[in-house]
Amino acid sequence: MRPNILHLFTDQQRFDTISALGNPHIHTPNFDRLVHEGTAFTRAYSPSPECVPARASMITGWYPPRTNCYCNEQAMPAEDTPTYMHHLSSNGYNTVGIGKCHFTKDPHALRGFQKRFSQEEIVEDRDADDYARWLVEEGYDWVLEPHGVRGEMYYVPQVSVLPERAHPVTWVADHTIQYIECQGKAEEPWYAFCSFVHPHPPFAPPVPWHKSYRAPNMPLPDMPQSLDDLLCFVNRFQNRYKYRDRGIDLNLVRCIRAYYYACVSFIDWQLGRIFKALEESGQWDNTLIMLSSDHGEYLGDYGCFGKRGMHEVSARVPMLVRWPGGEYAGRTCSEVASLVDLAPTILEAAEIPFSPEDFDGCSLRNVVAGKANREYVYSQYNRAENGLYLMVSKNWKYIFSAPDQREYLFDCLNDPGEHHNLAQSPSHRETLLRLRKDCLNWLHEVGEHEATDGSGTWRQYPKRSIPSDPDSGLIYQDPPWWQGALQSPS
Repeated sequence: MRPNILHLFTDQQRFDTISALGNPHIHTPNFDRLVHEGTAFTRAYSPSPECVPARASMITGWYPPRTNCYCNEQAMPAEDTPTYMHHLSSNGYNTVGIGKCHFTKDPHALRGFQKRFSQEEIVEDRDADDYARWLVEEGYDWVLEPHGVRGEMYYVPQVSVLPERAHPVTWVADHTIQYIECQGKAEEPWYAFCSFVHPHPPFAPPVPWHKSYRAPNMPLPDMPQSLDDLLCFVNRFQNRYKYRDRGIDLNLVRCIRAYYYACVSFIDWQLGRIFKALEESGQWDNTLIMLSSDHGEYLGDYGCFGKRGMHEVSARVPMLVRWPGGEYAGRTCSEVASLVDLAPTILEAAEIPFSPEDFDGCSLRNVVAGKANREYVYSQYNRAENGLYLMVSKNWKYIFSAPDQREYLFDCLNDPGEHHNLAQSPSHRETLLRLRKDCLNWLHEVGEHEATDGSGTWRQYPKRSIPSDPDSGLIYQDPPWWQGALQSPS
C-alpha cells in the first residue's frame, strides 16, 4: 500500500532550533519525536537562501540555474513545469497545499495541487486569500498585518494582535487536521503540504506564548573576532533595509531570540495536534512525515539579521523524515543533503517511476544508506553582479560573492562555527583551487554563464558597497490597502 505523505514546512527556521539535536534552550517535543522516530539529516542545505527560489527548487527538484528563479523578485518556472505535485496528482494521489506557497508571479496558482487553502504574507486582495478572507468573516477585518508589523518593526519582537485560535499558525494546523480527518476513510493515498509562515519575521507569537522564553536566558549571538572578514555585500545590504545596521543592542537581540524560539515552540505544539489527528484516524503508521524549511535566519550572529547569506545559520535547514514502518528510526545522517532531494524522495515513496536525470537531487533514502554518489550540494542567491554561490561537501565549504569579488573557504570539520575564512591561507591554497574549479565547472555545465565565461575564472563585476547615508535603502512593507483603513480626524 502506497503511503500518505505529510510534508510539514516552516519558513526561515534555523537548523539548530530542535532540542533533540542539541539545543538546550528550546522546548520542541514534537520535533524531537520526529528525530527519535525518523532520520535527522543534519547537513541539509537550501538551494537558495531566499523564499521563492528555494521553493521553486524544492518543488521541481532543480537548482536555480535550471528553474531560472534566483530571487524573490523573479517568477517561478512556467506553471506547466513539472513539479512533484503534478506527478502525485496524475498518479492517484489526492494533493492539497495548506498555507504559504509563495508562488510568483501568481500566488494563487495550483502548480500540481488539486486544491489549496492559501495563506500568504502580504496580500494584494483579502478576498483572494483564504486566511485573510476568513479573518474578515470572523470579525478581524481591522487587522492590517496578521503575521506581525513589518517595515520599521520587522526585527522588533511583538505580541500578535490575534488570539491563539485565530493566529495564522493555528489556522494552518486546523485545516491540516480537517484534511487528515476527511481523508481517514478515503481509498486513495494523499499528499498534504502543511506550510507555516512562521517563524519568519516579524516574530509575533500569540498570548501567552510570548512568555515561553525570557530574554536574559537566551544565548548571545555568535560574534567572531574576525567579523569583517566573514561578511559579504548581501549581509550588509540586508542589515540596512531591515533597520539593523545602526548598532547592536544585545538585550534586544536576546529578546528577538526569545520571541523567535516562542514562534518555533508554538509551531511545535501545533505539530502535536496534527500528529494526534493522524493517530486517532488510524493513519499514523502509513504516513511518511517530512519536515523541512526553506532557509535559516541569522538572529544577530555575525552582527547580521535575516537570510540570503551562505553561513550555516542562513543556508542550512532542518530536515527530518519519519519513514513508515520505523525504517531508519533514530538515525542521524551527516551526509550533505538539499531541498532538491525532496522531489525524488517523494516520488520514490509514492512508487512513481522517474529517471535520476529528471532531478538535480537524489532520494534521501539513498543519502542515509550511503548510496548518494555525490560529493557536493549547491546553493545560489541572485546572479550576475549580485550573485552569491555556495558549494559544500562533508568537509569543506566554498563561497564566492560577485558583488565583493571575493572567495570564502571554511573547514566544516574543524571550524563548524565558520570563524576563519581560509581563502587566503597558503596552506589551503590547493583545496581552494580544487573547490573553485569544481564549482565553476558545475556552473558552466548547468548553463550559469553569468557567473563564468568558461575560462576557469569567475566573471568580473564591479564591487558594490552600501551607501554612506544610513537612511538610504530603508524600505516599507505594507499591505497595499492599508491607507484606506486610516480614519481622518474629524
